[in-house]
Amino acid sequence: MIRNYIHGKVSSFSTETLDIFDPAKGEKINKVVNSNKLDFENVLKSSKEAMQSWSNTTPLNRSRILSKYKNLIEKNIENLAKLISLEHGKTIEDAKGSIIRGLEVVEFAIGIPHLLKGEFSQNVGANIDSWSMRKPLGICAGITPFNFPAMVPMWMFPISIACGNCFILKPSEKNPSCAIRLAELFTDAGLPDGVLNVINGDKNTVNNILECKEINSISFVGSTPVAKYIYQKSSSYGKRVQALGGAKNHLVVMPDADLNSAVDGIIGAAYGSAGERCMAVSVAVAVGNIGDNLISKLHQKAESLKVAPFNDESSDMGPVISNEHKNKIENYIETGIKEGANLILDGRNIKIQGYENGYFLGPSLFDNVNTEMTIYKEEIFGPVLCVVRVNSYEEAVQIINKHKFGNGTSIYTRSGETAHDFSHNIKVGMVGVNVPIPVPMAFHSFGGWKESLFGDHAMHGIEGVRFYTKLKTITSRWPKSIKPGVELKMPTN
Repeated sequence: MIRNYIHGKVSSFSTETLDIFDPAKGEKINKVVNSNKLDFENVLKSSKEAMQSWSNTTPLNRSRILSKYKNLIEKNIENLAKLISLEHGKTIEDAKGSIIRGLEVVEFAIGIPHLLKGEFSQNVGANIDSWSMRKPLGICAGITPFNFPAMVPMWMFPISIACGNCFILKPSEKNPSCAIRLAELFTDAGLPDGVLNVINGDKNTVNNILECKEINSISFVGSTPVAKYIYQKSSSYGKRVQALGGAKNHLVVMPDADLNSAVDGIIGAAYGSAGERCMAVSVAVAVGNIGDNLISKLHQKAESLKVAPFNDESSDMGPVISNEHKNKIENYIETGIKEGANLILDGRNIKIQGYENGYFLGPSLFDNVNTEMTIYKEEIFGPVLCVVRVNSYEEAVQIINKHKFGNGTSIYTRSGETAHDFSHNIKVGMVGVNVPIPVPMAFHSFGGWKESLFGDHAMHGIEGVRFYTKLKTITSRWPKSIKPGVELKMPTN
């Protein structure tokens, strides 16, 4: 059974558990503790004990521990990837890639002492100086989703900890093993007990975190309804919140685009990790007369993808996370058919020998989708790609800007003028030009617009540093303490 990681060791009080399944086989493979109030109080006690000394640890010493942590993650990347793939279902290469993206945030956090320096102004008034400093926020918490059990937590806790805070991580109950191992490795790197704690559980554990007055901030990634709930409830308790919600990422293909490059990008972005990514491309917008060729090439490429469990090295995509989610995606496909979309490729009813009970779905491709259809408006979070045909670039921009989500978007074009206009006028938080998934590097910040982000700060980068610190500004004037010309004598003992 997977327990909590509290004050440097695995422990729990609750006897209630939640089942963990292998998505490839549809079989129960483990269970995780469903923490109770006593577990939460134990986590909070540990964090409070560690907070004072850790916040007073010099930024340079904190950075040195993070540097050792980075090295340990690199040495253990194979093991971490296997933990992710077993409980999530994604391919090993996909799992490794997500760990590396999380590791980039650790690398950024190592350099955070430079970003904590503050500002200084001399003589803001007569003999008055003013300067600022960034102080730790306190005890911070993160609630993370199933789709990236290493990367998304590493968007949060390395930066928070580098800034001098203690961090409580609540991972998804569907795949909690990686979070425990990440915490153990941090302890091995020299992190003091209690600076990073991991608590497992369901919504009750989440509400304990949200309602606790001694937790100062909440970071969250998940669906929009839950993000909105997290934001509203946490804010009502006076917490600072960054809550990343859902997405419906559009990729615009212009008539002058390099079509082969666009198709390759769409296939990886739409069907990689079985579409269970907040940055997955779920809508391809075909502009002008490029639609027929785009559909033909997408169909051909999607049909050639191999759907198989992660232990098959030739697998392109694995199962979705649960049977419940599989049924939900299949219902979306059926709704698309009923509402008049043209199903070019049907990924339902796929069976793999030896894995007949697994939660597998093949790639699905819809053509002639319009903006009134459910499959266009709602986040499916699965291997389903919708193609919308429009007559002009202006129409493409209009439909993207009208959508309630504004997470990520891309355009494929050879026109610098079009790319420039798109970059500046599209109402979306992350924009790509001739790249399919515009995920910012760790030293920039990740976050959408509209109903894709609740709160004032995006994640990692300088936005992350600002989120996990509070600003203090000092204004001082020193009066003369002795008369001019009088020598100040220091005591001899």
